[in-house]
Amino acid sequence: MYLLFVLQEWTAKAEFTHHAHTASISAAAASERFVVTGSKDETIQLYDMKNKIEHGALLHHDGTISCLEFYGTSHLLSGGEDGLICVWGTKKWDCLKSIKAHQGQVTSLSVHPSGKIALSVGTDKTLRTWNLTNGRSAFIKNIKRNAHIVRWSPDGDKYVVVVNDEVNIYDLETASVTATMKTPKRISSVKFLNNSILAVAGDDEKVRFCDLGKEKWVCEFKAHENRVKAIDSFVMEDHCILELESPTLLMEVNTTARLTCLAVWKPSSVQPPAEEPAAPTTTPQELIQELSKTKRVRIAAEEVILEDESKPKKKKKGGGKKTTE
Repeated sequence: MYLLFVLQEWTAKAEFTHHAHTASISAAAASERFVVTGSKDETIQLYDMKNKIEHGALLHHDGTISCLEFYGTSHLLSGGEDGLICVWGTKKWDCLKSIKAHQGQVTSLSVHPSGKIALSVGTDKTLRTWNLTNGRSAFIKNIKRNAHIVRWSPDGDKYVVVVNDEVNIYDLETASVTATMKTPKRISSVKFLNNSILAVAGDDEKVRFCDLGKEKWVCEFKAHENRVKAIDSFVMEDHCILELESPTLLMEVNTTARLTCLAVWKPSSVQPPAEEPAAPTTTPQELIQELSKTKRVRIAAEEVILEDESKPKKKKKGGGKKTTE
């Protein structure tokens, strides 16, 4: 676990606020330039953080937006109460692909660091693996219970699936559970701090850090007076790191509202170099073998597009962007 020390005092100042939804916000995500929010009002709102303005709305889902996740700066994935997973291109904000992913609600999704596959869980008691190079299902696993969180590790060699108060750790190559960690109450949020340390929070006031390699809890601390709804993390370059100590509170903000989700927006002008994509695979087994050999493969942004943007597409009813200038 990590304890962070800073030399300067931390303060918070609201730089941008906007009342964009007509119902409560259910999901949030951030890339280098954009912040997006999903709501029970069935819309995804876009915010341009470079110019600090509202950028428009994405309209495709029928029901609550339950999860949002960016893949780098090129794509956004959304999941909803309607069982759909939508892939959006951030250049024109077109809906590149709409997948009927689950018979019930999509409760959580996570994109592999390579951008080639994604995981999703839903209220149909299944864990599904999606091949993003063709937009088709690669694997379906019946987990017998409704999972509500799924997350890839930063290196992509493992993933976690949360069911109620349990964190199940899966190995990529075998797709089997290697360990299960339990908490006293229901888990509401998890976040990988690195490839082996997972932060876990839920319906009690504590945040716990789990060492997935050692399969044990290495730290816990009281974060709030009541339950913890959401957690996120970011890296600061000028911090010192100590091990096996509880972190200290640097800052808190009273929003005077009931918080439902959280995302960190941290601008960066550094763009990671794109590597050449690996050779295309033809079967799910070959795809998994390839990913297990290369823990993290960076690919060019255009390689993860599910459909060729140069080909004309039939417009889908209700699937597009409403922009505001």
